[in-house]
Amino acid sequence: MIQLKRLNGKEFMINAIYIETVEAFPDTTITLTNGKKYIVKDSMLDVKGKITDFYRAIHVLNMTHLKEDEADEE
Repeated sequence: MIQLKRLNGKEFMINAIYIETVEAFPDTTITLTNGKKYIVKDSMLDVKGKITDFYRAIHVLNMTHLKEDEADEE
């Protein structure tokens, strides 16, 4: 889950796994895989960072096992 802020300043959490797109119209608009849209105060760059941190926390972006395999091949 990532924490975001609605345009009215109220904070909420969203499951980053279900995020399909993040766009700026100029407000940052997040579209989920089910089609639901959220408009947030957070910049597109901030949302991207939070999504990246989330995936790292659940070890989706942790590719150390692949680096070890590459080292073994050399």
